[in-house]
Amino acid sequence: MRSFDNIMAVVMGGGQGKRLYPLTKERAKPAVPIAGKYRLIDIPMSNCINSGVFKIAILTQFNSVSLHRHISQTYVFDSFHTGWVQIWAAEQTPNVKDWYQGTADAVRKQINEIVSARVPFVLVLAGDHLYRMDYSEMAKFHWDKNADVTVAVQPVSRIEAPRLGILKRDCDERIVRFAEKPQTESLLEQMVSQKNSNKPFFGSMGIYMFKTDVLIEMLEKTEKEDFGMHIIPQCVEEKQVYGYEYEGYWADIGTIRSFYAVNLDIASSDPPFSLIDEGWPIYTHPRFLPGAQLEECLIKESLIADGTWIQQSEIEGSVIGLRSQIRKGSRIKDSILMGADYYGFFRREAADEKDMMLGIRKNCDIEKAIIDKNSSIGAGTVIRPFPDGTNIEEDLYMVIDGIVVIPKNTRIPPKTVIAP
Repeated sequence: MRSFDNIMAVVMGGGQGKRLYPLTKERAKPAVPIAGKYRLIDIPMSNCINSGVFKIAILTQFNSVSLHRHISQTYVFDSFHTGWVQIWAAEQTPNVKDWYQGTADAVRKQINEIVSARVPFVLVLAGDHLYRMDYSEMAKFHWDKNADVTVAVQPVSRIEAPRLGILKRDCDERIVRFAEKPQTESLLEQMVSQKNSNKPFFGSMGIYMFKTDVLIEMLEKTEKEDFGMHIIPQCVEEKQVYGYEYEGYWADIGTIRSFYAVNLDIASSDPPFSLIDEGWPIYTHPRFLPGAQLEECLIKESLIADGTWIQQSEIEGSVIGLRSQIRKGSRIKDSILMGADYYGFFRREAADEKDMMLGIRKNCDIEKAIIDKNSSIGAGTVIRPFPDGTNIEEDLYMVIDGIVVIPKNTRIPPKTVIAP
């Protein structure tokens, strides 16, 4: 029983991702690019592979074509490998007429597939978090405690507590109480786990390990839709639920603001989460692209992905994605350029400014923006940050919490000014 071959990971990838809109306008949330060359789904997939968990199912539903393509092109085990990667797409059957209604409902609708896998343990993972975790250590903790359910928990501050599921453990690390997003001071006081600490609470990371028979029992006895709001609190009341403490870096990338902040943190000179770790690589779709070519550029604290061409420009505190083209005289600061899926008219000068090739044209000045894939920014365009909390929706761009977002495949005309 104590074998990683007996664990199946189920990655939740079907949510609509409304809080990441417009980045999720044409793609599933786990397919959103991050750190220049990866996608969010690569994080839990890499953690599984590095932890020795090789049976992986991904639940998909909304805007899933690009996610399916990425999974099928990236995570392929050879014929002699004991593991597999499967996509469990939402489907209508004679017994099921509606789509996934929540995280627990999605797993409930795939109970037959879980039974067919014949594994005694199921690891439930989110598809929109950034962290490195050795799931094998969590599995050992689960086995040592003979737990029905194990929840990964992390110390969190009072400011963070109202937006998370907060759990309280006893001296044996068993979870004895659960509060979903506690708002009142009285309830928060009751949920304090570590007094005299700047992180006095334990927050759920949305990572759960179940005995398979317990998972099926809890899903079949109710029609409730969500793990965090419904299934885990019920398990705390009825089952042996333990909290596995994780103290490493963990970020929930659920909003435009958190997505923006995490990417810029990764690009900083002292990142809280480093992509450079020879013992724990992050896997993604292999591409045959040249190294970045930089011509007379000034670059400070930035991340530059493969296949980019930057010509006589200034880049500061930014993430520059795959196949990005930035023409001379441009300035990019505190911004995320997701790059392109193809080069378009690479290195060709347009006949006139109406010929909108991909990338950033000459003499652009861009600050505090997210520019999605395959977009073209006309020469002389100026983008300036808006005050935090500002939300605007226009035909060619959106401002979300003060951050300018240019959606995928957008063409911004020359000399456009986007500013307060």
